Amino acid sequence: MSEAKPTVIVTFRDLWAGWKDAPLSNHGMNEPQALAMSLSTTCLSAIYASPLKRALWTGQAVRDQQPDPKPPFQESPLIREQHFGVAEGRPWSWHQKENLSLEEHFAQGIYPVLHERHQHFPEGESVDDLFVRASRAIDELVMPHVWRAAREGKTEVHIALASHGLCIGELIPALLLKDSQGVHPGDQYRGLRNTAWTRLTVEVEVTCRVTDINRHEHLDNVVRQKGGIGSAAHDPKQQDIRAFFGGGKIANNVDLEEGRSLSNAKDEADVVIQGTRL
Repeated sequence: MSEAKPTVIVTFRDLWAGWKDAPLSNHGMNEPQALAMSLSTTCLSAIYASPLKRALWTGQAVRDQQPDPKPPFQESPLIREQHFGVAEGRPWSWHQKENLSLEEHFAQGIYPVLHERHQHFPEGESVDDLFVRASRAIDELVMPHVWRAAREGKTEVHIALASHGLCIGELIPALLLKDSQGVHPGDQYRGLRNTAWTRLTVEVEVTCRVTDINRHEHLDNVVRQKGGIGSAAHDPKQQDIRAFFGGGKIANNVDLEEGRSLSNAKDEADVVIQGTRL
């Protein structure tokens, strides 16, 4: 009777897996390799990858197929998947039980799908938290390349981020909101296939806008002198005369030539407005 061969029984279950890491299978690596080959003729300026293996190995595969010199490659925790806290590695359920609060679900080890952006599992991130992190990733990883390209007049600068479905779903809105007309698109960029890619283009344009108009607070303390003095023609010598009688000295070689001011007619002498001499 032959010796029984050892048997491994594997049961696949739907688990919450955000930061929970696992290596890719052989088939799992075929997909990044296919992606890398498809992008091999696109010269990337930089590649950023989540430190979780499923995204990290994808980013490395893309880098390896790039022409020499290879683009800079950097891991960034900012583009990790959403963190599910105590629910990591635990089964998820689509429906909540009636008459049980979320806290009571958690206390019983039940982790249902959360449908509101602000909701989160204990010690985990909400979708709103994920968006804040994604916005930081755009500001720190992507936008420096955008501003540098704009300063140097470069075009066709390609930046690649190897991330995860839920995180990508927030990275896209974070970049779209950089547009002056940007509005958060909600959850429409969810449900991405493994290694599928999405491209956004950024065009830097010169934008001009009026920030101040008719500002005149500097005139608040300017009061017209009484007795007709305010309407008399300005004489720059008057300042020296006042200084002289006040005990000062008249400066030598002072250019006293005066040009007519382009101010209001009321601030100029000998100007007639509707038959009235000022």
